Amino acid sequence: MKVVCDRSALLDALTLAQGVTAARTPQPALQCVRLSATPGSLAVAATDLEIALRIGLAQVDVKQEGDAVIPADKLLQIVRASEDATLTIETAKTTMHIRGADSHFKVYGPEVKDFPALPGPAEKGPTCEIPAGSLRRLITRTIFATAVENSRFAINGVLFDRQGRKLRLVATDGRRLALAKGECGSGEGEHRCIVPTKALNVLVRLVDDPEAPIQIAADQGRIRFTVGIGEDAAVLTSVLVEGAFPPFEDVIPKDQDKRLAIDAGELSSAVRRAALLTNEESKGVRFSFADRTLTLSSRAPEMGEAEIHLDLDEYQGESMEIGFNPAFVIDALKHVDGGPVTIELKAPNKPGLIKQGQDFTYVLMPVSLP
Repeated sequence: MKVVCDRSALLDALTLAQGVTAARTPQPALQCVRLSATPGSLAVAATDLEIALRIGLAQVDVKQEGDAVIPADKLLQIVRASEDATLTIETAKTTMHIRGADSHFKVYGPEVKDFPALPGPAEKGPTCEIPAGSLRRLITRTIFATAVENSRFAINGVLFDRQGRKLRLVATDGRRLALAKGECGSGEGEHRCIVPTKALNVLVRLVDDPEAPIQIAADQGRIRFTVGIGEDAAVLTSVLVEGAFPPFEDVIPKDQDKRLAIDAGELSSAVRRAALLTNEESKGVRFSFADRTLTLSSRAPEMGEAEIHLDLDEYQGESMEIGFNPAFVIDALKHVDGGPVTIELKAPNKPGLIKQGQDFTYVLMPVSLP
């Protein structure tokens, strides 16, 4: 194999590919990337056996077709440190030569046959197409609420629930739940699956053109995302999370009788300030609603107290106090579009709702306050 490729494009592809490689593994090939040169394009591939990524590069001059496997971290370091506009990569068996204007690196890697075969295209199963920007927005509005290494594996990912062209993404860690709604550009039938958090984090980083189409196909325990079209297309394949996702619709309260609208930026700022005087023993912030005023307060023994007042244009319902984890409130407010959000409440021991329009719903369990 011998190719001359654009260094910047190669750097972007290798950075994404390294996020897929296995961190610790007895198989050296899983810490490598595979370069495959075909007429007019170079493909960079990586896998940890659960997630597989293949990125096509059209900014390349293929002198000789072929394949090579090389440690991802070492190749990335070399390409990142280079100051050349283009790099020449040539391989002979398990040795790779990387040449710049004034540099020559020789790196050894495993044999090509040791690199696992990547999953092929889905032959069956529901498919749909959605603009990359729309899918990224749905993912970022939910992925922050997933559980981290929870024994209930079903909540270690994001639920994709598609009914025709309607798409809902849902995530929960048992203390909060985020629901985002959108539409597919095309799609038929109904399908539900749980996509691992790691795969979605990679997918979000893949998206650089919000108008690029993403084709989604699910088949036999896997899901496949094809980002873009042509030689520059990227294909991400992942196993699905096994298990049944909790009945999330039953968790969303429908009888809230206290309601207010408030600017998301103002509320986020106030919560951040109130959280300054919290600690592990007393990490809740008290939300006190009365008339047209919201008072946020916190106190931590031997540290002090904080109190912030916000004027409300309107508050519907009786006065009440409720405690929330400030980090969980801030997480939700970071992922709305700005402008007003609606807060709905029932009682101090009942979950609260943060909404923006019809497309984003966030359920938050209260915390006990001293």
